[in-house]
Amino acid sequence: MSIMKVLKNRRAVRNYEAREVETDKINALLEAATWAPNDRLREPWHFYVIRGEAKGRYEQIAREFLEERFPTKPHLVKESIAVLEATPLVIIATSEIIPGDEASSEDNEYAVACAIHSMWLTAQELGLGLVWRTRGIGLVRDERLFKLIGSPENRKIIGAVFVGYSSAESVETKRTDFQEKTTWL
Repeated sequence: MSIMKVLKNRRAVRNYEAREVETDKINALLEAATWAPNDRLREPWHFYVIRGEAKGRYEQIAREFLEERFPTKPHLVKESIAVLEATPLVIIATSEIIPGDEASSEDNEYAVACAIHSMWLTAQELGLGLVWRTRGIGLVRDERLFKLIGSPENRKIIGAVFVGYSSAESVETKRTDFQEKTTWL
């Protein structure tokens, strides 16, 4: 399959079958991530694989976060938690912060974003669905998630990557033609 076809077929998958993701496929996702471009080959990423008992703890902190954030919207909390409960695997992607070097730290974040995208394309090849979450049940700005992964020093959480076997057909999305978003100088 051509790269363009893979890129055009990539989708954010939010609904998964009740089926665990095999360890060899998780390893393939993580290996793909490590081949992402990164400034000065710093390889600034670290990944936390959350499944099994750890996923239960993630669900608990997500519930707490959502109940605090949306106290008047219990239906939203319930729907979000149902999605999380149906997600078999969560991978937290973090980036190295270099004290005193804001520019390099920012470059590291971009590299981790590329690593997540590499996982996304690999997931498609492996027959998996994936969605990169930040807000809401992604919890990237919530201190509880940072504590769950062990409060690592000099790390920033870039995203929670939800992975599983898609339970729905992929729907083609329309994109704005690149020409409308390009200025030639």
